[in-house]
Amino acid sequence: MHLRHLSVLMLCVFFYAPIAASAADRGPSTPEERKQALQYIQDFEANPLSPDAIKEREWVVRWTIEIPDIHLHMCLNLGRYGKVDKKYFGDFFGAELLAQTKFLLQDPDKQDDRLAEYQAGVEGALRFYEALLKENPKVRKPLMDELLKKSDAGTLALFVKQQSESECKN
Repeated sequence: MHLRHLSVLMLCVFFYAPIAASAADRGPSTPEERKQALQYIQDFEANPLSPDAIKEREWVVRWTIEIPDIHLHMCLNLGRYGKVDKKYFGDFFGAELLAQTKFLLQDPDKQDDRLAEYQAGVEGALRFYEALLKENPKVRKPLMDELLKKSDAGTLALFVKQQSESECKN
């Protein structure tokens, strides 16, 4: 099975146990690692369907789990990516995770601003969707089209706020 078809969430679960054990021995992220993570995220955003994007996304996911100084807050119900083609679920989730990581790296003072973090994640998933549509217009999904309309209308932030309040309790 192609790695792209695996859910990033499943990768996180699969890799979490061994990484968590080694993470206990490591310190905070280094400036070099942060720079590398941002470069990989920028590469993913520029060309999310490239073969390198898979490897780079995996590196960022593993690194984010390992380091003790960046804490992502995930809300799987926020974007409801499970309603999109299962073939791309991991990509949508990965795009959300990478966008949130980028947000936290670029705005470390906002570690506790979950709403802004969630907003960044949904916007990242939408950027992935737009890139996917350019490659294959037949993968159009009503949910993602609805989120794009909200973004264009300036109401995406309100949607994220409402969804996070009702779906992301923790």
